[in-house]
Amino acid sequence: MNQNEVKNKLSNILISGNILDNMEFILEIIPEISYMIGFEHRHPHHHLDVWNHTLEAMKNLEDNADLETKMAVLLHDIGKPFSYQDDEVRHFHGHPEVSEKMSKEILERLGYDEEFIEKVCYLISTHDTIIDPKNLDNSDDMIKKRLQVQYADAKAHAPDKIQKRIEFLDNISDELEKNFEER
Repeated sequence: MNQNEVKNKLSNILISGNILDNMEFILEIIPEISYMIGFEHRHPHHHLDVWNHTLEAMKNLEDNADLETKMAVLLHDIGKPFSYQDDEVRHFHGHPEVSEKMSKEILERLGYDEEFIEKVCYLISTHDTIIDPKNLDNSDDMIKKRLQVQYADAKAHAPDKIQKRIEFLDNISDELEKNFEER
């Protein structure tokens, strides 16, 4: 299979949401995912290992999510097994930056174009950063995608922690909509 065929197959898998049926292929082209499988968060805000959290986040994406957004969610926590700090609970300080760097290398290896990589990496690097509706750092379209990523990620957290995170994101979403309408 040539690079375009690999890229097209992965893109079709992500758009269709048929990840589990294609795990052998995904692990072949993105072996870094294997480190996520079974890697426990050991944190009260998470109830799943890193890979199952990622799969849950993928399921939580809106049906209209585009390939950039789906790719970002697939790779948003790929750096966690390489950026954790164990204490009473496990923390992952710096994992968005590690995930962004790894994702850039993966996407370049797979042959995605620079603009696609840049957008996916922006979404990954900012997936844990609070969106400030008064100080937006990207286009309206990318801010909306970033919010989609944050909702999908939040909904994949421990069930007793989800509601507070969703309410917080809802408030940001409401404020963003007002800002977008005023322009």
